[in-house]
Amino acid sequence: MRTRLAVTAAALLLGSFALPSQAAEPPQDDPEDAKVLVFSKTAGFRHDSIPDGIAAVRQLGSEHGFTVDATEDATAFTPQNLAGYDAVVFLSTTGDVLDDTQQAAFEGYIADGGGYAGVHAAADTEYDWPWYEGLAGAWFDSHPAIQSATVHVEDRAHPATGHLPTEWQRTDEWYNYRSSPRQDARVLATLDEGSYTGGNMGEDHPIAWCKRYEGGRAFYTGGGHTKESFTDDAFRRHLLGGIRYAAGLQQADCRPENGYTPLYDGHGLDGWSQAGPGGFEESEDGTLTSRGGMGLLWYSQRTFGSYSLKADWKMTGDDNSGIFLGFPPSDDPNSAVDNGYEVQIDATDVDEKTTGSVYGFQSADLAARDAALNPPGEWNTYELRVEGERLRVYLNGTLINDFTNTDPARSLTDGHIGLQNHGDGDEVAFRNVRIKELGAG
Repeated sequence: MRTRLAVTAAALLLGSFALPSQAAEPPQDDPEDAKVLVFSKTAGFRHDSIPDGIAAVRQLGSEHGFTVDATEDATAFTPQNLAGYDAVVFLSTTGDVLDDTQQAAFEGYIADGGGYAGVHAAADTEYDWPWYEGLAGAWFDSHPAIQSATVHVEDRAHPATGHLPTEWQRTDEWYNYRSSPRQDARVLATLDEGSYTGGNMGEDHPIAWCKRYEGGRAFYTGGGHTKESFTDDAFRRHLLGGIRYAAGLQQADCRPENGYTPLYDGHGLDGWSQAGPGGFEESEDGTLTSRGGMGLLWYSQRTFGSYSLKADWKMTGDDNSGIFLGFPPSDDPNSAVDNGYEVQIDATDVDEKTTGSVYGFQSADLAARDAALNPPGEWNTYELRVEGERLRVYLNGTLINDFTNTDPARSLTDGHIGLQNHGDGDEVAFRNVRIKELGAG
């Protein structure tokens, strides 16, 4: 995998524009090539669910095409041995489990693009190793008795949480943490402390998150104390998605996200208008799915100038849609085509009209796009960042297009946004459309 990363990094230098060296995600591996190491050494409390967790990860690997090794032998943490794994799962480890040499080997592994997935007591580990706190995201503080609680799912595009409802009711041992990971990680889910007793973090109590860290990928879930967790289908899919993200098998935007206002969060279409034929079907799980067309669902309540717009989207196959920016109000969807810009969603069109392109004007950096793109059937996240006449397109956290408008007849600085329903047979779903205004720029 490390060799493949190096080859891809070299290819990115040949893209259509300069990218920051840290921006591109590693390429997706074929699942058959992936290897995962489960590490469950304990130097403190030992969870009796560890064998169940190991068995669950082994079964997930068998079902989803990755090889799983399991060990409690810390001597496995050498540069040579770790280089053979795409992700290392710390499964309810506790206490001081690695010596200085082993810690250095693991730091080097992450710096080379390796992946980490922490489960439950992985946050109760290595309190004298600040680097590990940064990787895991937070250290354990305390916990109440095992009980049912409501989990609020914030990120519904990440492979660990995309299958979940917005509110997930489950029973586990709910950790309090010494600090919040929110400033440095993408929080995937939080606990509603009003739904159980013993929480001490207040209104913002993260319980699952992901991040890019020191060159690698990290995922953590606070669930997994109980044996029953590892036979629960929803939790197993949660764990699988976290491991797949850590191993680079699925991509996600794991940059910290704060200060966004929802434009569509699954609770109705107030402020939106449909232009042209067709439309979008709203489902109970907060998903908008395109039907018929060619039309445009546009946010008619107001215009935007300098902003970051984020939206989660998924295709079912070779489908077509896009997000329009910078167009004037109109009941005619062609007005957006003629006066604005479309960031395309299309798996197979020509370079300047395929996913990540500014449709008809500028292709994406295709090497970066291909590395960041999840295939049909899986969720992706766009960030469309408009500052003045500059439009940057991020796909799952990776910069894939950097476009500047030079057409005096068009402008990105003040206009509406819209979601395209392209036509019969084109089925594209959207979730969590949100915006953050950036001020003048």
